[in-house]
Amino acid sequence: MAVSVSQMLMQGLDELRFQPTAKRIRALRGDVVVADSTRAALVWEPRRVVPVYALPVADVAAPMTASSAAAAPEVPVPLGDGDPVLDPRTGFGFHSSPGTALTVEVDGTALDGVAFRPDDPELADLVLLDFEAFDWLEEDEPIRGHPRDPFHRVDVRRSSRRVRMELDGVLIAESDRSMMLFETSLPLTRFYLPREDVRVALTSTATRTWCAYKGEASYFTVEQAGEPGVDVAWSYERPLPDCPQIAGLVAFFQERIDVIVDGAPMVRPRTPWSEPA
Repeated sequence: MAVSVSQMLMQGLDELRFQPTAKRIRALRGDVVVADSTRAALVWEPRRVVPVYALPVADVAAPMTASSAAAAPEVPVPLGDGDPVLDPRTGFGFHSSPGTALTVEVDGTALDGVAFRPDDPELADLVLLDFEAFDWLEEDEPIRGHPRDPFHRVDVRRSSRRVRMELDGVLIAESDRSMMLFETSLPLTRFYLPREDVRVALTSTATRTWCAYKGEASYFTVEQAGEPGVDVAWSYERPLPDCPQIAGLVAFFQERIDVIVDGAPMVRPRTPWSEPA
């Protein structure tokens, strides 16, 4: 019997997963090199959808001791119709696999709980490091947001399908020249539209986020869509080289508005962005 690849991958979500990488990985704290390795791995703890770097203990230059930090709270978020998952909103300090939390001392400063040594024998020689606690290089390239998943793709395709977006019957945007963005594991297609095809005024907000695959996003509120001041749309003015086609285009949270494609209404998906932050 045929097996859906996406379902097969989701079935492994409850497992502790790892993938070795051939890249040289470095963790820095300011000018101090905390770890430097060509034997690193990406590790996903159970229910995590974003990996962290794990490096051999021998390649960590800073002293490490057992941590007394309290566990971070667990913040499950929806992703499609399956069980809730853990994304970066659940901080590094929450661990869904057995192991020992560690404090890392860097230049006289104790960074409590920013490392974790799992008990699993396959990972016995590795230590996981909190991405947010350090600056990271893959080879000589800075990495922001989180480590990139080698099994994650972002594809952008030009489309002439007519996309119409409404809220309570009010037309928000309409276009037959969108860029459709397909991203692995996300249960929806994102529609990036030319600004001239947006039929309502966009008001910039102070919100900025960083995507490891697309770059820095700036956000907008729309009086006709949602509560005043709540982010409902975003744009990548200078996207990373992976997605140059979406530069300056506008996407809306279709989890919160009605989207009609070629006359067919789409079901609002369940994602971490279904509710305003």
